[in-house]
Amino acid sequence: MTREELKEKAADLPLAPGVYLMMDKMGKVIYVGKAKKLKNRVSQYFQDSASHTVKTRQMVSQIDHFDTIFVSSEFEALVLENSLIKRHMPRYNILLKDDKGYPFVRLSRETYPRFTMVSRYANDSARYFGPFGGRFETRQALDAVLSALRLPTCSRKFPRDIGTERPCLNFHMGRCDGFCRPEMSAGEYNRRIQQAVQLLEGRSKQLLREMTAEMEAEAEALHFEQAAALRDRIHAIGALSKKQTVIAGLCADTDIWGLYRGAGKCCYAILHMENGNLAGRETELFDAPMEETEEEMLSTLTAQFYLPRAVLPHEILLPIDTGECEELSEVLTKRAGHRVWVHVPQRGEKAELRMMAQRNAAEEAERATSAEERVAYTLTLLEKMLNLPAPPRRMESFDISNTGRSDIVASMVVYSGVRPLKSAYRRFRIQSLEGHPDDYASMQEVLRRRLQRAADGDEKFLPLPDVFLIDGGETHAKAALMVAEEFGITIPIFGMVKDDRHRTRALVTPEGEEIGIAGNQAVFSLIGQIQEETHRFAITYHHESHSKSATRSVLDGIPGVGPKRREALRKHFSTIRAIREADVDTLAAVVPRDTAEAVWRHFHEK
Repeated sequence: MTREELKEKAADLPLAPGVYLMMDKMGKVIYVGKAKKLKNRVSQYFQDSASHTVKTRQMVSQIDHFDTIFVSSEFEALVLENSLIKRHMPRYNILLKDDKGYPFVRLSRETYPRFTMVSRYANDSARYFGPFGGRFETRQALDAVLSALRLPTCSRKFPRDIGTERPCLNFHMGRCDGFCRPEMSAGEYNRRIQQAVQLLEGRSKQLLREMTAEMEAEAEALHFEQAAALRDRIHAIGALSKKQTVIAGLCADTDIWGLYRGAGKCCYAILHMENGNLAGRETELFDAPMEETEEEMLSTLTAQFYLPRAVLPHEILLPIDTGECEELSEVLTKRAGHRVWVHVPQRGEKAELRMMAQRNAAEEAERATSAEERVAYTLTLLEKMLNLPAPPRRMESFDISNTGRSDIVASMVVYSGVRPLKSAYRRFRIQSLEGHPDDYASMQEVLRRRLQRAADGDEKFLPLPDVFLIDGGETHAKAALMVAEEFGITIPIFGMVKDDRHRTRALVTPEGEEIGIAGNQAVFSLIGQIQEETHRFAITYHHESHSKSATRSVLDGIPGVGPKRREALRKHFSTIRAIREADVDTLAAVVPRDTAEAVWRHFHEK
């Protein structure tokens, strides 16, 4: 379909909630999204692309057709979107681990049921719990649950192997009660299995209450050995949530989320709280397509994390408002069978916990990101934002500095990747505009001289850069483009547009198209650093030039004071005031006596 056909189809959609699927020419789903009003949301993709992010522009350029599914409510759209993302794995959606990364715990249906860890839910008679976190953590948690309840973890089959061999080492270590012994009943085995089920369903508090009551009853009946065994199991179960991430998540009554987007790596962290105490922590690194907003990232992450789960906390604290807290609360409440409150804490202890989760996410992402990855990420993102053929390896930035009509100078700052290449910096004194400042003409003179030196083979001005960055707006960039065209140069040129705090907020093409950079911290920091460095270098040169001009203007015309003696006086005395206040003998220590007398008369006979 053409762009106009896509726009017409979007305009015909109703103002109703639903899910949309964007597809390429091969029919592959490349993006799945949801909307409260499908017509408004889908139509935005085919409007003026200037307001789109890089990710959106790139995605829209590959759309051949789209499909929609209407639903009756916003939370139904949330559930359906998550399901379709899992099914199609679209390249422009944020994706957590696939199903193989989220294991289930399976409980078989037999006289002596056994727990096993599996990758997928199957439509059989078995009972499934999960999905849980990583496979290693889930294996550890399952072993800890079985050990706490002293259930077997060996490979023996019951009832086939009951009484056939002596109990294994686990029995003698106190990790198993030896259900392979004939005196242990199937009823006791299944009672322990049901206790394990309570743990895996997040009902640890209920289980502990029941076991405590049973222990007290055994003690009152003077069955001290049985009471001691129950006491030991109670202590083991109580310690589970403090040691196992998976169990901590099941026991938690509050989850606190942190989210961090770094240079190359993104990370979320979840702090699991039980009765106000930190029970565990989960973190995961993930890739976010292009410059996905944090609200979009968090909305996708929370849906993918919680919707497959049956055991949910009572409260979920988010770092930012996704705009869908109410819908997510409604969906999760229906799933959990109890009230689940999703919100953003603004003050107090919960806000402090939110900041703690944020720090956890940031530290994990930064720890896992190398310096090379940060550089590559920033330059690749800049390439996509500016529509360059490759990540820029060399960038040159120019700025003009003057004081009224005098001392018009310019600076050329060079960046190699994200680092300043100070050996390649150059300074210019404007020659064609003395006495009448004109920033546009000054910029053209500087760029003309720079390109001419390169054309003449001057190695100090080679190689040519991948990008020219001009301090100023559209008109400055257009003035630079005219010079580039004179030399037949096709290097991309962008003006650096500042905000009211003198920070570079956007880049602008000579044609006037603004490219916002404030939404991406890595690019915003890099361009801001380049602009500040270029301005600093220009101002420093201007101050030096102005000081020299002031010194020259006062000493000019004094008999016997030429360029060398003027420079000697300036270096020795530093200021004109010091020269004016010096006596003849002091001046004669720097220049010949007759010249010293001439300098003294110049200042004092007036």
